[in-house]
Amino acid sequence: MSKLSTATKRLLLGRPFRSDTLGHELLPKRTALPIFASDALSSIAYAPEEIFLVLSVAGLSAYAFSPWIGVAVAIVLVIVVASYRQTVRAYPSGGGDYEVATKNLGETAGLTVGSALLVDYVLTVAVSISSAAANIGSAVPFVAQHKVLFALAAIVLLTGINLRGLRRESGIAFAVPVYLFLAAMMGMLGWGLFRVVVLGDELRAESAGFELVAEQSDLTAVAFVVLLARAFSSGCAALTGVEAIGTGVPAFRKPKARNAATTLAVLGALAVALFLGVVFLADRLGVVVAEHPQTQLRGAPEGYEQKTLLGQLAETILGGVPGGFVLLMVLTAVILVLAANTAFNGFPTLGSVLARNRYLPRQFHTRGDRLAFSNGILFLAGLAIVFVWVFRAEVTALIQLYIVGVFVAFSLGQAGMVRHWTRELGTEKDPVTRRRMQRSRTINAVGLVSTATVLLVVLIGKFTVGAWIAVAAMVVAFGVMKSIRRHYDSVAAELESAEWDGVLPSRTHSIVLVSTLHLPTMRALAYARATRPDVLEAITVNVDDEATRRLVREWEDSDLTVPLKVVESPYREITRPVLDYVRRIRRDSPRDVVTVFIPEYVVGHWWEQLLHNQSALRLKSRLLFQPGVMVTSVPWQLRSSAQVPADRGGVPEGTREGMPDARRQEFDNEEEPR
Repeated sequence: MSKLSTATKRLLLGRPFRSDTLGHELLPKRTALPIFASDALSSIAYAPEEIFLVLSVAGLSAYAFSPWIGVAVAIVLVIVVASYRQTVRAYPSGGGDYEVATKNLGETAGLTVGSALLVDYVLTVAVSISSAAANIGSAVPFVAQHKVLFALAAIVLLTGINLRGLRRESGIAFAVPVYLFLAAMMGMLGWGLFRVVVLGDELRAESAGFELVAEQSDLTAVAFVVLLARAFSSGCAALTGVEAIGTGVPAFRKPKARNAATTLAVLGALAVALFLGVVFLADRLGVVVAEHPQTQLRGAPEGYEQKTLLGQLAETILGGVPGGFVLLMVLTAVILVLAANTAFNGFPTLGSVLARNRYLPRQFHTRGDRLAFSNGILFLAGLAIVFVWVFRAEVTALIQLYIVGVFVAFSLGQAGMVRHWTRELGTEKDPVTRRRMQRSRTINAVGLVSTATVLLVVLIGKFTVGAWIAVAAMVVAFGVMKSIRRHYDSVAAELESAEWDGVLPSRTHSIVLVSTLHLPTMRALAYARATRPDVLEAITVNVDDEATRRLVREWEDSDLTVPLKVVESPYREITRPVLDYVRRIRRDSPRDVVTVFIPEYVVGHWWEQLLHNQSALRLKSRLLFQPGVMVTSVPWQLRSSAQVPADRGGVPEGTREGMPDARRQEFDNEEEPR
């Protein structure tokens, strides 16, 4: 099994990388922008659409509020970008909101940010991949009919790519589709605005003539305000990914902080332009999207498959451009997949930091064969698959869970920055520097008020329609990480506080387990004698009277001087009688150390392992919990083990059979223990 699994692993992931090859090439701004901004830019594919989908509940008249909601989202986006420009200047180490909250607000706030971001990374993968399936489905009906299968396959593919540990050079190649997407989007929006505003063309989307049936036509004023809040909070999905540059500052070329801040400004300008352009054109072209198209759209042809909002815009504006619609949909799907890939970078890295701080299992801190944080990647993929499967790859359903975590991180991060600047102002005397700090504190304070307000709106508008799941997941993650930290702290305290008294055991009492008198037994006896115990005995458990009598006769006829004791087992058990025997020895001589030697077979095939060593495995698992008892496995390599190469754990042919006869005879001639 080991040989097969190793070969499969090498085929899928490639050969391991040496640790000294770990390092990264510093990125110029033109390369860093597409690498770190794909998540934020990709939200253009679903954030504007979610505004229209939520408003569709109240009918076509509610669409009149979409431009105003779009402007409100754009204002918040500008504020958040300005706030993060202060963060990257103050904390260029790349810790992001987790580091800011931990250093300025304490470990509890930092852990809250950590749990929120972990949940948000999982939802980033689920939402981005589901949106990619929806956009590809606008051009390829087969994908629209099998969205879940497409999404799961995409997650598995991304997992495999990241487990291979792509080098920085391969990551730079991700910049090409991002720039192509930007060019295609700018071209489509620019051409559409030129035709509508300058040429005065009456462009109408394919759904413009459909009647939108309101699911809730009798909304009260309060209910309608809640609906607008839901639409605004869904549109705020456009802000996700802004924090990625804050955690990626160390990857920038010097001056790192200034280059990261400039890249953030460019990202903000692009995101605002694309977002407002999509919202404006969707309103002017009369795009109609319904949360439940089968029941809400009247006048649609039979069998109508609703395209995404972006798909309808592209089809209307680029209808005369050969291949333009399909190209934009493919590029949109690609950038959405790349957005999911940013989570495959962020989640394992954050998990490694949390594991280093003892909030997650240590396995999350170690790198795999390809220098990737393999455990974090697999854990993220598993959780994302669960969310995609449960919510059937429906973006509208998943988006209700989304952005809660990122706005928790935003709010605590901005609160931490306000505290940071206040502390710095308490010691700074230079007037110019103080004015700069006061300006930064004002920007972060505005960011805190804005993000906290949005968080409140998100919780009010989305809590009952799915956000509670994300909140519950954060609470569970927080509690689990707290428990893990308590466990590690208690273990450390237990191991460090106790003083070693230096008292040696009075005697050593060795026991060799015997089932048959054969070569593995002889080797175990020889090794036990080599340890020079004070008492050495062999025991066998009587589960078959005839076999036990035969073993006793063979033992008496041999030249072995080690006594053999028979332990009765009326219920044909092996583990319990041995445990009772060991406990009895410990009870009679509490200061003695009991060592149990267990002969085991070393096999070369996985199926052979199922046929051997099962009793030994159960017995060892129970003996490990007995105080004052040591367990020693004495391996005997069967011929099949020689089929495994020595560099992969196999045993050379000449050493397989165990101890040489001359050395075994030397042990036989040594003084017999008592």
